[in-house]
Amino acid sequence: MCGIVGYLGPRQAPAVILNGLKRLEYRGYDSAGIAVLAQNGHIAMRRDVGKLHNLEGVLAESPLVGHIGIGHTRWATHGKPAQRNAHPHVGMSGRVAVVHNGIVENFLPLREELE
Repeated sequence: MCGIVGYLGPRQAPAVILNGLKRLEYRGYDSAGIAVLAQNGHIAMRRDVGKLHNLEGVLAESPLVGHIGIGHTRWATHGKPAQRNAHPHVGMSGRVAVVHNGIVENFLPLREELE
């Protein structure tokens, strides 16, 4: 189970997304993260293991700025709670961020193909 929030609008996306994730924290408390489209056209991301307040600390130290973003809270069903497994996942080009709910059964072949 997880919580997913997206935002596109005139307000700063990180604050809107963080507020939405707080309302969905019961759906996932092993890790949390936010990705936004930065002014340079690339994705900027912050994520951390543990409850949402850990992510709030990361954002306080290293804020995100943008008007388009996506956020995720994770309850680990496959893969341990770890920084590497926290969402969002950003593509190697830095131009795509993905979150999902559920288990991707063929993740190893997909990873190999995408690397």
